[in-house]
Amino acid sequence: MNFTMEYEQEEDGRWLAEVPQLPGVLAYGSSADEAMARAEALALRVIAERLEQGESRPVPIHFTFAAAA
Repeated sequence: MNFTMEYEQEEDGRWLAEVPQLPGVLAYGSSADEAMARAEALALRVIAERLEQGESRPVPIHFTFAAAA
């Protein structure tokens, strides 16, 4: 399972990070690192929930980080 985490700074100074392959997985932070950490934690929760509910099967997980253009 490969995921890309995209992040960018909003006009108000907050940072937004999201995992496009997992709808709804996005998080804000006061720094890029904080936003990415929150989004990664949320992504792992979503994946765990899917595994527990039998919606996915266990596979290796890889994250790639990319700054939004």
